[in-house]
Amino acid sequence: MADRRPTEAALDRSLALDEMQTLDMLQLIHAEDGVAHAAVAAVLPRIAEATEVLATALGGGGRWFNVGAGTSGRIGVLDASEIPPTYGLAPRTVQGIVAGGDRALKHAVEGAEDDPDAGALELEERGVTLGDVVVGLSASGTTPFVLGAIEAAGKLGARTVAITCDADSPLAESVEIAITPQVGPEVVTGSTRMKGGLAQKMVVTALSTAVMVRLGRVRGHHMTHVTPVSSKLRGRAVRMVMEIGEVDRDRARDLLRTTEGSVEAALQMLETERQVASES
Repeated sequence: MADRRPTEAALDRSLALDEMQTLDMLQLIHAEDGVAHAAVAAVLPRIAEATEVLATALGGGGRWFNVGAGTSGRIGVLDASEIPPTYGLAPRTVQGIVAGGDRALKHAVEGAEDDPDAGALELEERGVTLGDVVVGLSASGTTPFVLGAIEAAGKLGARTVAITCDADSPLAESVEIAITPQVGPEVVTGSTRMKGGLAQKMVVTALSTAVMVRLGRVRGHHMTHVTPVSSKLRGRAVRMVMEIGEVDRDRARDLLRTTEGSVEAALQMLETERQVASES
């Protein structure tokens, strides 16, 4: 019997992929990437719903766990790892879990994604509980590791969200909020690191950005809670204080030295100074 999963179906436009001229092949891949973009647009209401759940959870002291295997797991870990330096949250607040552990970030770990008990154990070891949110990432929506984690999350009292490319999959049907961009068959059949991975990356990046904005980690369009750990970021911090605080470069640098590089603290100090001055 043929596999009916959309992520395993064949794309008619790419049947002769190996015979195409290089530019024609790349144009086809690029066109199919556009399908992923449209698919994500169609699920924006579900992303908005998940944003509110996650912002409420994190605002109340809860944690966010991205759980996946292979490409999906790496996407979840990547996004979680970028939250502390970009938005200043503690690393424990948003965590990425990939089947097979850290080794799986660089190498395939045979059989890791096929163990539902391992997914459950990962959450239990992290003390997942009421107030936390678990987001399962799986293009096919059938990955046992992710399904095991989601089942455990429910039993532990956590809220659950899925990001999958199959609305009829076990994963989509087992969570509170299912975000299901319908990307269809891949250019290379079954290679969900392509449109499937692209759609998941778009969803999780939009989701985490929206959550951080809702948590007040952004002023206007500035990442004012950034951790300035490089020359580039230190320069950005100075420019943010200059622009938002309407001060010159020397004043911005003085404020940042006083607040050990914290843009938000520098701006709050400036605002306090101005308030005191206006009241005197």
